[in-house]
Amino acid sequence: MTSDMTWVAMLLPFAAAVLAPFIVSRLGANGAWVLALAPALAFAHFAGFLPEIASGERVTGGYAWVPSLNLSFSWFIDGLSLTFALLITGIGTLIVLYAGGYMKGHPQQGRFIGFILLFMGAMLGLVVSDSFLMLFVFWELTSITSFLLIGFDHTREASRRAALQALVVTGGGGLILLAGMIFIWNITGVSQLSLLLSTGDALRDSPFYLAALLLVLGGAFTKSAQFPFHFWLPNAMEAPTPVSAYLHSATMVKAGVYLLMRLNPVMGETPAWEILLPFFGGITLIVGAVLAVRQTDLKLMLAYTTVASLGLLVMLTGFDTPYAVEAAVLYLVAHSLFKGALFMVAGAIDHEAGTRDVTKLGGLGKLMPITFAAAILSGVSMAGLPPLFGFLAKEEIYYALAGSDPRAILFTAVAVIGNALMFVIAFAVGLKPFIGKEGKTPKHAHEGPVLLWIGPLTLALLSLGGALFSGLTHRFISSPMASAVDGEAQTVTIGLIPSLGAALALSVLTVLIGLVLYLGLERLRAAVDRLVTGLGVSPDRGFDHFISGLVRFSTSVTRFVQNGRLETYITLSFVFIAVVLLVTPIVFDELPRDMVLPRDVGLHEMAILVIAVIGVIAVLTAKDRLTAIVCLGIQGFAVAVIFLLYGAPDLSFTQFMVETLSVIILALVMTRLRLSLSDHRPMAARLFDGSLAIACGLGFGLMLVASTSGPFDGSLSAFFGEHSKIIAHGANVVNVIIVDYRGVDTLGEIAVVMITGLSILALIRIRVGGAPAAPTMAPTNASAAVARPSKTKGGKRS
Repeated sequence: MTSDMTWVAMLLPFAAAVLAPFIVSRLGANGAWVLALAPALAFAHFAGFLPEIASGERVTGGYAWVPSLNLSFSWFIDGLSLTFALLITGIGTLIVLYAGGYMKGHPQQGRFIGFILLFMGAMLGLVVSDSFLMLFVFWELTSITSFLLIGFDHTREASRRAALQALVVTGGGGLILLAGMIFIWNITGVSQLSLLLSTGDALRDSPFYLAALLLVLGGAFTKSAQFPFHFWLPNAMEAPTPVSAYLHSATMVKAGVYLLMRLNPVMGETPAWEILLPFFGGITLIVGAVLAVRQTDLKLMLAYTTVASLGLLVMLTGFDTPYAVEAAVLYLVAHSLFKGALFMVAGAIDHEAGTRDVTKLGGLGKLMPITFAAAILSGVSMAGLPPLFGFLAKEEIYYALAGSDPRAILFTAVAVIGNALMFVIAFAVGLKPFIGKEGKTPKHAHEGPVLLWIGPLTLALLSLGGALFSGLTHRFISSPMASAVDGEAQTVTIGLIPSLGAALALSVLTVLIGLVLYLGLERLRAAVDRLVTGLGVSPDRGFDHFISGLVRFSTSVTRFVQNGRLETYITLSFVFIAVVLLVTPIVFDELPRDMVLPRDVGLHEMAILVIAVIGVIAVLTAKDRLTAIVCLGIQGFAVAVIFLLYGAPDLSFTQFMVETLSVIILALVMTRLRLSLSDHRPMAARLFDGSLAIACGLGFGLMLVASTSGPFDGSLSAFFGEHSKIIAHGANVVNVIIVDYRGVDTLGEIAVVMITGLSILALIRIRVGGAPAAPTMAPTNASAAVARPSKTKGGKRS
């Protein structure tokens, strides 16, 4: 099935982002209602695919961009990408509304909502992209737009640091991912995800599979905050709460999980996949959950549990049991619903009470009843209790992990501990601020405007409805998504009525451990704080040390390479030229062996070559620079004569002009500079420079010999001869090539000549102490007097 309107839905958020500042400037916070129409329309467009996708069809479309390289602007929609598209546009609609209420009165509210919409468009493009190139472009665009959102409050150093950190980690991971996609492209020969799904055996059997896998995991782990790259996500909580609710719970941080799920059919079912993903996912789950209970800030508590949840998703994606994919799918949807809602609840509390410190909050249930309803429903879902969608996900997780072998026991224990700790945070955020005695907060709390509670309440009700009507949810969402991730048709059937067995026992055990830990939360928090403080090291500090070391290293390299001496720049340039021309052919055994030497060289041609050699000797033995410059011109004139003898009068005339002007300009420049009459370089420097010159000359000579020794291909010459008159309307083929076929190159050469001329002019106009430089190479007393600055009566230079 194809759809030509998908590109319109993809562009709607970008169009709304452009209009956001103008609409908000006119309508204020109510402009959010208008701007929310863009993601709502996109959501409606993608929702229209639900029946077709549920029946097993796929939606494809797009346009060829560079057909010769198999590059296209194309999209591919199946159960996986459709679910993500619905989450991005659906939750995005609610976030735009929420941002209208949360940022009300902010002078840059329009710009902020515009950034949100830009990110939405980037994330939507990422999940529906079929082309590798499109996926990478949108992948990096999410990093750039998240940088703008995290650093929105750019006047605070913490915001700037968090934004830079997120950009460095996720942007660097994107470059690693690019290398991985190039590996996959070269291994399989395809550059589209829809075609890649049928090349699993070829990819897994390739000797480069492990390299491709490690590169892909580098991109996915940095984006989805897997250990040891988890530190950037909690720091990103410096962003306004709508950013936290959208980018770092429901969408951006799941981009890495999306990529792993997308590649599971072609890169999964290998020992490396089934070892690396569960291992790093399990560590991330435990680290995130443990660090969450240490926090007292509502947003940070949720942020660290997001890290834990992402670890759980990665662990399940790499687990090789029948229910693992279904569990990952259910938990991804459940997490997007309850975590997005709880972040918005935390923001509403902060907005109305003036604090997010859970130790200072209490009794808000009576003051904010609608927000409390959304919070408790979402908290119950996060805790994995019925009748919310999170309960279905937790039960399926234990169905997937439960087993009698040591590996299953280990990861089951990891899941139980992680879920129990998330149970604690679920009620610490969703219940604790709303019960008990009313706390002393900076502001007297009350229920916020509709824009603040419509989002979390809608997501909470969707979590409830998705569980109550699980049959419909599985038919249109869970089963198609699980089928796409697994690569084979899957049917998810779990409901609210659990079956007696190991999964139910593990679920009960999780709840019991969670209740005990929740009742002793203060002691648990203090114990974790002592543990983390005692360790004294963290990836976050490691990032700071890495950046500091990188800056010092870059400074040292810059001081060495860019030391302000033209001699160093020229020397390094010729060293690299010599290496490329000589070392590379030797290493790859590409030195020319069958040299074709001309046999009919005339006496007059030999005379020209002898003159050129004499000119070289004259340059080397010249006593002063002016003589060397004039002798250097002999080489150019000799080459020009050779061009003329071999039937290239245009090129010969150009060479004559260039050499004449070069000699004149160099002579003029040299007379305006203070230079010694002779070369004072030590013998070691002369030997090095001479050896380097010989190496470069030898390299160019070998390259020319290799180029001319092979058979001549006259197809290009024939093309120019046939088409120059017809296409460019020029009889002179050389002129047509320079002006038309090489027009951009010629423009670049003209620009180089212009810059060179300006540089020469700057050298000529150099002034020493306010006076022009000495006009001769060997300054006389008079010229030296001109060069010396004079003083006025006040002692100032004139």
